[in-house]
Amino acid sequence: MAEADNRGKAAGQPGVDLLVAGGGVMGLWTALFAARAGLSVQLVEKRRIGAGASGGLLGALMPHLPDRWNAKKAFQFDALVSLEGEIAALEAETGLSAGYRRSGRLIPLAKPHNRDIALGHAEDARAVWRTPGRAFAFEVLDAAPADGWPAGRAMACGLVHDHLAARLAPRGLLAALGAALARLPNVVVREGVGIESLDTAAGTARLDDGTAVAFGHCVLAAGVETFGLLAPLGPPLAKPAGVGVKGQAAFLKAAVDPSLPVIFADGLYIVPHDNGLVAIGSTSENSFSDPHGTDGLLDALIEKARHMAPALADAPVAERWAGLRPKAIGREPMVGRHPDHANVSLMTGGFKVSFGLAHALAREVLHEIKGGTLGVPPSFTVPAHFDEAGRI
Repeated sequence: MAEADNRGKAAGQPGVDLLVAGGGVMGLWTALFAARAGLSVQLVEKRRIGAGASGGLLGALMPHLPDRWNAKKAFQFDALVSLEGEIAALEAETGLSAGYRRSGRLIPLAKPHNRDIALGHAEDARAVWRTPGRAFAFEVLDAAPADGWPAGRAMACGLVHDHLAARLAPRGLLAALGAALARLPNVVVREGVGIESLDTAAGTARLDDGTAVAFGHCVLAAGVETFGLLAPLGPPLAKPAGVGVKGQAAFLKAAVDPSLPVIFADGLYIVPHDNGLVAIGSTSENSFSDPHGTDGLLDALIEKARHMAPALADAPVAERWAGLRPKAIGREPMVGRHPDHANVSLMTGGFKVSFGLAHALAREVLHEIKGGTLGVPPSFTVPAHFDEAGRI
């Protein structure tokens, strides 16, 4: 990193050890861990912190099912368990709340075969959802832990209570990460400016305000915009490395106990938060005309939530939200060093799992930047995604 940094300074350009593109959850964790490790860091965000998918409403931290255990599920499990401590330390440092609670998840079981499958998953969880000092149950129950949460008609064959799942307030976490960065003298956060192009040979980034920044290493964590920054770097691919998938969500104002578990049913999440709001989400739209507009698809989702949870029947809508979530072609996060540019790493493609994994991915990417091995599942690596896209 020092070599590129020194070249930039010699040319009269300000230089940093690490340049991070993107002020979402991926970029903020990366910048924070790098700064704590003593690197000089500049984070540039084209709009404002949390302007993209990370500034949404849902905040559900949902584990993969415990069956057919593999490296991807194990990595996510470790990340979800460790996030609790990371957030507690962040809250203690900043005095801000990230709205975190390991509240669990309820999954209604509508048919007998759903219950049979869930009982098998309960056995799987006893084997794999555990650490040396802690275990997390995947319980199959006959009745909901709270009346009407969810509606009895939705759970003809009982329900699952997953004790590993959690939730957080996305905007609260971003605010806490931003506050932690603001306390560090070796960090500069610039909003309203983004990367226009990279010259990896020179170790410089041209910004869209006409200035340039020299870097020892650059991490592209700009959500959907990362795919556009990546394309000029190559290699030529038969298909795009990733796309934006539209999601719509809403906040309902309801007097719901914030300690209640998240409800998950047929793609619908109902997430009680600490501020008297319940998040409803979200759609997954590959085709759309307005990436940031809400429409009848969200209306239908809200009605589905009211039917699933009677406590929400008359709850007014407090906020409607829509945005684009980055989905890499390999369907997993795309992280780690670019195979053709040793001073560029990626942190993108988290789609629906970014908040649960970002801290763990950031640690691994930083470890690789400092000369270590990238300890992520093989399907997460940049070469794996390039292979999926098809090199030309």
